[in-house]
Amino acid sequence: MKAKARMNALLIAITAVAAVVAGGCGGSSSDENKAKSAVEPTEETKVEASPDGVGRFAGKEVAAFDAALAEKGGTAFESKCAACHKLTADKVVGPGLLGVTKKRSAAWILNMITNPEEMTKQDPQAKALLAEHLIQMTNQNVSDEDALALLNFLRKNDEAK
Repeated sequence: MKAKARMNALLIAITAVAAVVAGGCGGSSSDENKAKSAVEPTEETKVEASPDGVGRFAGKEVAAFDAALAEKGGTAFESKCAACHKLTADKVVGPGLLGVTKKRSAAWILNMITNPEEMTKQDPQAKALLAEHLIQMTNQNVSDEDALALLNFLRKNDEAK
């Protein structure tokens, strides 16, 4: 079953890339319609959208802002995240992170940090990000403690801006 879900996710990603290429190269409207229908989720791939995403943090309370953790999160960000993300709205490889704590729940952010593959397979918001940026976020094997530190660092960044 997991192999079939992986294959479906791969087909969706390939179809999304093909749709972008066809659209950018003057594909006809019938080509665009075919691509759109191929990217729409099937009954098997549809998942109820959750504001918390998919993973061990879904449905869990997340502690309020912690300045000490935010400092630790800055170090973790530089070593694990800065190659692909900026703290501004600017895209590098992945999306810019300015305002992310205002757009997404704390649990969603923690699940995306610690569980990016499952998130992009099952969470509609993460799937949309994958389709937009055309690259899978790398699993950096971030511990729960470091994930909480990163969340606090992002919270601090969003409050300062």
